[in-house]
Amino acid sequence: MLFYLGTHKVNHARYFDKSFISINVLRNRKSDFFVNDWIMDSGAFTEISTYGYYRNDVSEYANHINRWRVCGNLEFAVTQDYMCEPFILNKTGLTVKEHQRLTIERYDNLVKLSEVSVLPVLQGYQPNEYQEHLYQYGDRLKIGMRVGVGSVCKRNSKPKQIVKVLEAIKMIRPDLKLHGFGLKITSLANNYILSLLYSSDSMAWSYSARMNGGNANGLQEALDFLKQIEKIKGTKAHQFNFE
Repeated sequence: MLFYLGTHKVNHARYFDKSFISINVLRNRKSDFFVNDWIMDSGAFTEISTYGYYRNDVSEYANHINRWRVCGNLEFAVTQDYMCEPFILNKTGLTVKEHQRLTIERYDNLVKLSEVSVLPVLQGYQPNEYQEHLYQYGDRLKIGMRVGVGSVCKRNSKPKQIVKVLEAIKMIRPDLKLHGFGLKITSLANNYILSLLYSSDSMAWSYSARMNGGNANGLQEALDFLKQIEKIKGTKAHQFNFE
């Protein structure tokens, strides 16, 4: 599994082979920065959970993507999806189906404007809802395509739920290379979850450092977290009981 270390300190990205950087930390930046392989996150969770909608048109995000593609190897820009956790639905006042429709609308518009590959995101909350979203995307999702799995980061304490979602997607499209957003060690330390994912990202190191009296902005904390991930990937991870 490929792992992208999430960071809000752009100048630290040079130290990571693969980085995951939100548009929110680049929006007001002027100068280029050094980075290796990376994925740009759309900042969807912050935008929707705070405001209940996107304050800017898709073209604004596309302009940023096209601006920052000159830095390192920008592999993908994540589409501007609509998460489907219950508290998010309460925020927007919309349904899962409406969030799924809006996610695809944003994806279609962004693909037309972006000079970088756009990472589509499957949304839902129950496993069957992700399957329904697969059908809604239709032939947009090509064979072997990289695809993000949304609305899972808040379920790290319940890896069984994440497994059910990933299995449901793989049941319909085993060819897709799935990316898990914001997964913590509680989920990544399971061999089966790793086997279902092609890639994932996390900046749980920052939250953990803050909660434990460390430096939430520290490079060493980020590097130590990355070592934990590499150790998990290189050894037989703990098996959860999913009975």
